[in-house]
Amino acid sequence: MTSVLYDAPGPKAKRRNVLFSVVFFVLLALLLWWVWQTLDEKNQLEWSLWKPFTTSEAWTTYLLPGLADTLKAAALAMVIALPLGAVLGILRLSDHRWVRIPAGAVVEFFRAIPVLLLMLFANEFYVRSTGIPSDERPLYAVVTGLVLYNASVLAEVVRAGILSLPKGQSEAAMAIGLRKSQTMSSILLPQAVTAMLPAIVSQLVVIVKDTALGGVMLGFTELLNTRSTLAANYANVIPSFIVVAVIFIVLNFILTSFASWLEGRLRRSKRSTGAVLGAEKVDDLNAAELGSGTGTGDATH
Repeated sequence: MTSVLYDAPGPKAKRRNVLFSVVFFVLLALLLWWVWQTLDEKNQLEWSLWKPFTTSEAWTTYLLPGLADTLKAAALAMVIALPLGAVLGILRLSDHRWVRIPAGAVVEFFRAIPVLLLMLFANEFYVRSTGIPSDERPLYAVVTGLVLYNASVLAEVVRAGILSLPKGQSEAAMAIGLRKSQTMSSILLPQAVTAMLPAIVSQLVVIVKDTALGGVMLGFTELLNTRSTLAANYANVIPSFIVVAVIFIVLNFILTSFASWLEGRLRRSKRSTGAVLGAEKVDDLNAAELGSGTGTGDATH
């Protein structure tokens, strides 16, 4: 039995795959055991280091406020970067050079600069050129850097998703007289969304994680920044890192799970129902089309 992408594995390949899987899980178990033993030798598994996370003070004073700022910055960056990236991606496909070339230059410029450098530039700009309060400035700088970088990356995702569609889609739209803007909004973009969704979600996960850069360099009170304050108060550096890592894993798992559900829903909505129209239904449809065509012709005359 074969597939479009690969041949089905035979008996030897199946045995080899099972062997590799067993070896991998054994090595993974050994690695986890080594990590556990190392933490135990360094007294990092003592209950006194983990006990603060069972109290409300550690969460309400440190972790939850930091998590709220992380989600706030990520949400703002997502809401702005997604439509901006879509616009830039569509502009890069324009037939007009005076539109396509500047859009391409913007995308390539901001995609080439590290997101941390964009945050630092944005922070200096807000310090020297605006009257934004100092306590709000890190949030503005973090969101600005995330938007500029991720919008340029999402622009390439959108452009690649649209170009991946069969050329027959655009040719059919041209054949029935649709303009390029109508073809893009009504035909190409709706079909490309499903294909682009995994890459878009991957970039949204990157946005959530990159908020930590603002905490390291700009003093933005996100989750990782508040963790350092918590660790200083309770002297539990390693446990605090583990707890914050678990929180990030849960956040990104929820995001990717929602995206998988949405992708499946979009794919199911685009499938045909498989219903067979009877002769009467076909006649009714033909009559309706003839009637609308006659009305259009009369209106034209």
